[in-house]
Amino acid sequence: MEMEEKQRYAVSFDDWHTIGYREAWERQQHVFDSLIEGKLSGAEIEGGRWIFCEHPPVVTLGKHGKKNNLLYSPEWLTERGVEYVETDRGGDITYHGYGQLVCYPVLDLDRLHLGLKAYIYRLEQSVIGLLSRYGIVAGRVAGATGVWLDGGMPAERKICAMGVKSSRFVTMHGLALNVNTDLSGFSYIHPCGFQDKGVTSMARELGTTLDMEQVKRAFEESVRAVFPEIDFGR
Repeated sequence: MEMEEKQRYAVSFDDWHTIGYREAWERQQHVFDSLIEGKLSGAEIEGGRWIFCEHPPVVTLGKHGKKNNLLYSPEWLTERGVEYVETDRGGDITYHGYGQLVCYPVLDLDRLHLGLKAYIYRLEQSVIGLLSRYGIVAGRVAGATGVWLDGGMPAERKICAMGVKSSRFVTMHGLALNVNTDLSGFSYIHPCGFQDKGVTSMARELGTTLDMEQVKRAFEESVRAVFPEIDFGR
């Protein structure tokens, strides 16, 4: 048992609280680069990070996203206090804003013996598990990443978007879960490139504003259950 514990991958939960998108991207990149450098040099590999944060209003476009899914010009957004950033994550276009829980796991998938597809499946499962703790039934939609409610039904709507970058099986970027998010920000875009699907939040589904700190702690517990090979400590 002691040997098995030593072999688990050490990852810390970090909370960056409210932080600008570009600053968070830069800080993530530093952690990401350090993990890759350790792998390439054969040095002892440091532990990963599971980062929580919130962003001020920003629209981000993934590296393979389509600019025509942005319904207004970047200048128009800027005038309304919304930043526009073209980023290097996967996925199409999305909106971040206050009340949204953003998670950036910077992990070495080799240490977890996971491929990228299996990793994204686990990310989705961690969100599904979290939502179930609040009595929200969620799942997946064929051909679309992220977490959805009423998948396959006319009222199908997305509650969590995902976009990941991976190099040498080290990940960055991650997911954005609408907790208390002002959903009007999604009217600036075709969310994730879809024109015929809605978006929602935990607050909208439950009819009440949630305590973000409690949601984070509940999410930590769900992540621990979905990634049993990780030692998150505390």
